[in-house]
Amino acid sequence: MANVSAPAPTLLADLGGTNVRFGIAHPDEDTPLIQESIRRYHVKDYASLGAAAQQYFKETGHQAQRAIIAAAGRIDNGETVKVTNNPWAISAKNLTKELGLEWVHLVNDFAAQSMAVMLMTDKPDAQGHSDLVQVGKSPIPKIGSKEEQTFVVVGPGTGLGVGGLLIRGDKVSVLQTEGGHAGFAAHSAEDIEILKVLNLHYGRVSNERLISGAGLVNLYNAICEISGQKPDEAITPEDITRRATDESCPMCSRAVETFAGIFGSVAGDLVLTLGAWDGVYLTGGMTPILLPWIQKGHFRERFEAKGRFRDTMESVPTQAIMNPEPGLIGGTALAIVEAGGTPLRR
Repeated sequence: MANVSAPAPTLLADLGGTNVRFGIAHPDEDTPLIQESIRRYHVKDYASLGAAAQQYFKETGHQAQRAIIAAAGRIDNGETVKVTNNPWAISAKNLTKELGLEWVHLVNDFAAQSMAVMLMTDKPDAQGHSDLVQVGKSPIPKIGSKEEQTFVVVGPGTGLGVGGLLIRGDKVSVLQTEGGHAGFAAHSAEDIEILKVLNLHYGRVSNERLISGAGLVNLYNAICEISGQKPDEAITPEDITRRATDESCPMCSRAVETFAGIFGSVAGDLVLTLGAWDGVYLTGGMTPILLPWIQKGHFRERFEAKGRFRDTMESVPTQAIMNPEPGLIGGTALAIVEAGGTPLRR
């Protein structure tokens, strides 16, 4: 991010493999993210991010002086990104010129989602909806309650994103990672059988091969093969969760239950890796959908099953981000920082 600059209307973009969401933030207002400004566009319908942004400005009539782009990919020197699972390649310099802005800043999508935690609350709004829902027995942590705090932010969507939030006094920083591509570690007999099936198909098996939309289909196919059942070759992640919900397909039910358990193992490993004893925020497009299985299934059991660290892991809180726009909220938090402010949870 650049040096502090005066507050100005800022275009926010949350760019994943399937969709891009746009919004406008006014960093100096009490409610900086303009809710009515939020729009979603399908990546496949546009040749570039610039083309989608121009359509957004045309349709909404909104204007901006600068932009913060949260992209699902590795940012190269703060200037370019090739989005994972997405055909667009983005240059901050070129996009600045194309849209006539002061500047464009690129950040990893999970860096933005990590910052979003600063502006989220577990208090219900007028409609009874909360940004955060507790998973497990430990209460949702209070940001800033200790001088030093370290959190993991992890979640499945088109891929598996991993980020970190570090609070050190009045300084806040984020870790931009590609942790979703770390290798999958099997922890149970079933895990080993699933790994064998996926290894034959992919060679190296990353966590994202299991904990993502496509990963849910991979799990379903592997479980069918292990069980000697014929899979539905046209099945989608939406089909699996729907059939698991209405209990019409035992293999689908087993797939989402296995997904929740492995997700718990992965999240727990990240706590150990980063020393994130203050908590884990579960995010991504699939988390709200799979929340019933995460809450009642093997997520916490496998999250805590870390051998000599079990007692420690039992006290680490996990919470699901239910707000549908964590990427834009995180971009808003970054815009506030750019304007010299400090984003704080309401």
